[in-house]
Amino acid sequence: MDTNEFFAPVRANTDNGNTASPAASNSAVTDGGQAAEVANTPSEQSAAKPAAAKAERLPVWVDLHAPTPDEIHEIEERFGIEIPTREEMQEIELSSRLYDEDGALFMTVSVLTKATTDAPQTTAVTFILVKKTLITVRYADPVPFKTFIRRVKRSPSLANSAEAVLFGLLEQIVDRLADLMEQTATDLEGLSNQVFISPDENSSDADHRETLRQIGRTGNLSGKAKDSLLNLHRLGLFLSTQARLKKDAKARLKILSRDIVSITEHANFIANKVTFLLDATLGMISLEQNNIIKIFSVAAAAFLPPTLIASIYGMNFEFMPELGWKFGYPVAIGLMVLSAVLPLLYFKRKGWL
Repeated sequence: MDTNEFFAPVRANTDNGNTASPAASNSAVTDGGQAAEVANTPSEQSAAKPAAAKAERLPVWVDLHAPTPDEIHEIEERFGIEIPTREEMQEIELSSRLYDEDGALFMTVSVLTKATTDAPQTTAVTFILVKKTLITVRYADPVPFKTFIRRVKRSPSLANSAEAVLFGLLEQIVDRLADLMEQTATDLEGLSNQVFISPDENSSDADHRETLRQIGRTGNLSGKAKDSLLNLHRLGLFLSTQARLKKDAKARLKILSRDIVSITEHANFIANKVTFLLDATLGMISLEQNNIIKIFSVAAAAFLPPTLIASIYGMNFEFMPELGWKFGYPVAIGLMVLSAVLPLLYFKRKGWL
């Protein structure tokens, strides 16, 4: 399917945009699951046309994925709002991310994407709750959106209202973060066993570099997950002050807020463990380097006496009684070997080798 057509803003399927009667309404996902809206059967549309000719049939969910300026302008004209630009969505000020403008709620959060790659990222997603429609603006395709769209296609009742879609998406984002934190904790256990491996099974420098790379990636992932959780927590506080939310929506918000707090605590635990493993890995590398330096130091100390003996008999003075000895050369070699062996035995006895 053509991308522009797949992500085009939803439009009414019938003339004049007739609305559905409560008894015959249902939720549907159009254009491959990009918007959920209320629809009528043809016979009911014909019967309701005289009474609802002036009423516009508004969608429940309009999902804008990398929208073009024309698509943004069409949505702005249709709903009487001003959609934030991509640059405005990146701003970190709370007043620029969460605000109420003429009865429309604008909420921008950071959502984790590409979490299974070596370069996880966060992308800004804006939720606009206007009248009875939820508008989402995003320039990436996070997994929670794909998952929720598939769920709505299987169970259209999940998108029976704008608030239901909003909380469904938020719950899917939180579930995704929880799964990632669980997988990250499992990966950290494997890294911990790798860092504290037995000295007899010690790995090479290349393995240490790979371990450091994995720890760095895990730390980067947990940091971005904490950033997303912080944004979701602020959004939850913002929604809790809105009187327009119904009782069931507030109940879902309360459960969602508790989940966010618990996952944030788990993310903090993972961040602390990442710091610990990083320090432990660097400590292990330092110990290995110290062992190498110790070997060179012992070798230098062991071969210092033989070098001294060889230097003495290499001075070639005219009057050196040992030069005329018949067994002078074997005696000198024996002294050098003995002076090398005795320090090695002493070091071994002390446990330095």
